[in-house]
Amino acid sequence: MKTPYTPDAKGPLTGLRVVDMTRLAAGNMMTHMLADFGADVIKIERPGKGDDLRRFGEAESWWKVYARSKRSMELDFRSEAGRAVLDKLIASADILCENFVPGTLEKWGMGPDEALASQ
Repeated sequence: MKTPYTPDAKGPLTGLRVVDMTRLAAGNMMTHMLADFGADVIKIERPGKGDDLRRFGEAESWWKVYARSKRSMELDFRSEAGRAVLDKLIASADILCENFVPGTLEKWGMGPDEALASQ
């Protein structure tokens, strides 16, 4: 017997919060799939610029696909006030996704040890 289609059905990741600090295609594709499976994905974008995928050559339409089902916010997490907001978001999250150069979050004092300490 087939399960009937219900447009208000919840996905298997409903209830999980994801803070998305990724950029360009690979990270955005991953968090897009998490959102499609029901996770609450909060995309962090650079003030005045947004995510790099918004302007990625001839593939600008990718942003429209990979941003679907996400909430997005502009946040300067390098400022004291922005960092405080980001710390609160991370503390409330189940998952933090980022694809910076290895060691970048640690250099900013935001590595795994610091993130787990805020839980």
